[in-house]
Amino acid sequence: MTRARLVRIGVLIWLAIVYTALWGNISIANLLAGLVIGALIMALLPLPRVPVRGGLHLLPLLELILVSAYYAIESSLQIAWFSVRRSGAPISGVLRVRLAIESDLVLVLCADVLNLIPGTMVLELDRASGEAWVHVLDVGSEEAVEQFYYITRRIEGLLIRSFEPRLQEAS
Repeated sequence: MTRARLVRIGVLIWLAIVYTALWGNISIANLLAGLVIGALIMALLPLPRVPVRGGLHLLPLLELILVSAYYAIESSLQIAWFSVRRSGAPISGVLRVRLAIESDLVLVLCADVLNLIPGTMVLELDRASGEAWVHVLDVGSEEAVEQFYYITRRIEGLLIRSFEPRLQEAS
């Protein structure tokens, strides 16, 4: 069985699970209806093929998961502090960061990871220049801005090492 066929079967099963979960009742009828509706969705609204290059390296991926969870917790605590402190709301702004990620899929993953960190939101990605514009909650000091760039570079590096090993070998 080819990889593409396995992916399509996985997507079909996922759509059936989502359909069943939306109904809130696990039954054979809901699972079968989910499979039929999932097959119709896949046939009538096909997603474009995304070229996937590189591979998957588990140790950098595990580190990426742990680092992302740490930054999410740290940012959540920072936002909680901002909400209870007396000095008011922090100074927010939009920062531009240039990313060295080549793969479109990994670039989207990078935006998703940055969006999961409270206090940041990717506003725009420019594939041609490799730039991202990110709204950051706290840009009130040079230290806060440098912290944002450090976190972004660390996440970017882990994504590259996890999914784009050929870039790592070339540098």
